[in-house]
Amino acid sequence: MNSVFQQVEQIADEQLKRMRWALGLSGLVSIVFAITILVWPSISLYALVLVFGAFSLVRGVFALAGALSMPSIRGRGWLILSSLAGIAVGVIVFIWTDMSTLALLYVIGTYAIILGVLTIAAALRLALDTSDKILVSLTGLISVAFGILMFASPGDGALVLLGLIAAYALITGVTELTFAIGGRRLFERSPSRVGAATPQPTH
Repeated sequence: MNSVFQQVEQIADEQLKRMRWALGLSGLVSIVFAITILVWPSISLYALVLVFGAFSLVRGVFALAGALSMPSIRGRGWLILSSLAGIAVGVIVFIWTDMSTLALLYVIGTYAIILGVLTIAAALRLALDTSDKILVSLTGLISVAFGILMFASPGDGALVLLGLIAAYALITGVTELTFAIGGRRLFERSPSRVGAATPQPTH
């Protein structure tokens, strides 16, 4: 009986490891996207469209590969949907390369909101530890908040909007990398946990 439980636990660990790899790669893509914008503040609209299209497409492909490599488990469908949404946005952007600045902002905002909602839904459905659920849900909340901000302030200056886009990608990327490293292990290594785990001298 114990061997059966051990096999189930091993399969679950492998599934979680694959998802961590997929999110870790997505996080790296987000950070590269943010750095590209930060070091290229004079980026043209056409170049920004292409960079964002590549960003959403690559993220979607990595996430889809990770989701499809997992067995059919609860919450897997939400991961696949969010991956397909990213791929669809990337394809649309590459087809519509002559879009206006306002149209691009609305596309980015819509992408962020849809991705955020699907990410939160996946976090609630997947069998994750509490710390991992918090990290994945936080990524979704950041995405939704950023999408709403894009719709609320489309008339802001180009540099301000580029800064917001870079900040969103950077925060999302760092959060996803944190999950990939292992949110539970990071929480366990926090000073409060270390202090709690240190045995007290007996008198």
